[in-house]
Amino acid sequence: MELLDVSLVNWSRAQFTLTAMYHWIFVPLTLGLGVIQAIMETIYYRTGDEKWKQATKFWMTLFGVNFAIGVATGIILEFQFGTNWSNYSWFVGDIFGAPLAIEGILAFFMEATFISIMFFGWNKVSKKFHLVSTWLTILGATISAFWILVANAWMQHPVGMEFNPDTVRNEMVSFWEILSPFAVNKFLHSVWSSWIVGSLFVLGVSAWFLLKKRDIDFAKKSIKVAAVFGLTASILTALSGDGSAYNVAQHQPMKLAAMEGLYDGQKGAELVAFGILSNEKKTYNDNIDPFAFKIAFPKALSLLAYRDIDAFVPGVNDIIKGGYESKNGVTLSFVEKQARGKIALQSLTNYKKAVAEKDTASAASHKATLMANYDYFGYGYLDKPEASIPKVNMVFYSFHLMVILGMFFIAIFGIFTFLSFKNNLQLEKLKWLLWIALLSIPLGYVASQLGWLVAEFGRQPWAIQDVLPLSASISSISTLSVQITFSLFFILFTALLVAEVRIMVKQIGKGPHQE
Repeated sequence: MELLDVSLVNWSRAQFTLTAMYHWIFVPLTLGLGVIQAIMETIYYRTGDEKWKQATKFWMTLFGVNFAIGVATGIILEFQFGTNWSNYSWFVGDIFGAPLAIEGILAFFMEATFISIMFFGWNKVSKKFHLVSTWLTILGATISAFWILVANAWMQHPVGMEFNPDTVRNEMVSFWEILSPFAVNKFLHSVWSSWIVGSLFVLGVSAWFLLKKRDIDFAKKSIKVAAVFGLTASILTALSGDGSAYNVAQHQPMKLAAMEGLYDGQKGAELVAFGILSNEKKTYNDNIDPFAFKIAFPKALSLLAYRDIDAFVPGVNDIIKGGYESKNGVTLSFVEKQARGKIALQSLTNYKKAVAEKDTASAASHKATLMANYDYFGYGYLDKPEASIPKVNMVFYSFHLMVILGMFFIAIFGIFTFLSFKNNLQLEKLKWLLWIALLSIPLGYVASQLGWLVAEFGRQPWAIQDVLPLSASISSISTLSVQITFSLFFILFTALLVAEVRIMVKQIGKGPHQE
């Protein structure tokens, strides 16, 4: 694998970012709205109240529109691993492909089977079977998300594999290791945050009905379900966010340093609640204070990252210089990792040559050297310390804005939950609050996208953490071809998004009394 043109790397990254972010517009609403409609149908099943059936069918219609477009964008996304990232697919396809294959075989077919019953079986199957089909549809979508997130988590924390120098591929040695606590926490955090998106959508649309003084009873019923569900999801998301930060601290210290704008490590490190980064800081080692302004909680970062208020949290400079104690012993500097990575790469070349020449003794020696240095294989592709540092500004602001929005969601769902259970309260008269709910719909999407920016940009420059950089992962194709497909995908996905919004607005305008 040789390094390719920088512009090709950047355009390939841009294209994958475009398709991934567009796809993730549709996924959270599918996961969140799917559970809400299933809860409403469960209430209908238990009470026999036709108004709940009407509400279920209304939200189910919007779910169906979103689900269909989400599937279309997801298919294009997965194809790029073969077209744009073939070196990556070759290098780890035996591992990365397994959860994606399970997702396609199990979850996708499960969704496809029961979604038809959910939409068209109202008068053809029993109430109980229809309810089960509705729950199995959203369960299938959630299982689908699980396997995709397992694959992504493995890129962040590669485990359960062994490198085979004969095929130059990583091979799975333990499937259960891949289902690591890192993967489980990532799944829970992503799904629970998606429930927030669905809850904000239902809350905002229902608020619109109250502002228009239409379908008051339907809107209030929907608000009660969305508020309680959204508050629960927001609290769970916050708890899983703590777990995510802990996992990042253990396995991706550079990402944690970027999230907190931490350049120089500290014992009893403070947690930045709000901060503005300094424009004066140009390089990681220029000794300029990274913050123009900040509000921080003393020792809180050490507590969250290592469950010890006096623990040492390494900063960017510490990770580059090495020499600090970690759970795996004294850390190496970037220069030492780079040297070992180059030894690993050269040993692989020497091994292949020795095998071709049938020099068994030399092949065994080179293989032993390769495996002894393989943990730093990816560093052999990096030319300078700066290459191992993500864009701190982007990661820092994305992370903190996401946290601020999360706190806002807890507040708004808490207020609506309290008001929904207040007797004789005319919620439709609180127009200022209803407008806040309506205008908050996009904020759920913003927070969800910010989470992915933190996860993916914080991992840079790695396609697979410490093992394979992006620059060694892409296909040998022309930059022009990527630019053309980028433009086509942008036009196509934008058209799909506009179409979805128009269809949904039209369906919402018809209200819950439509057939």
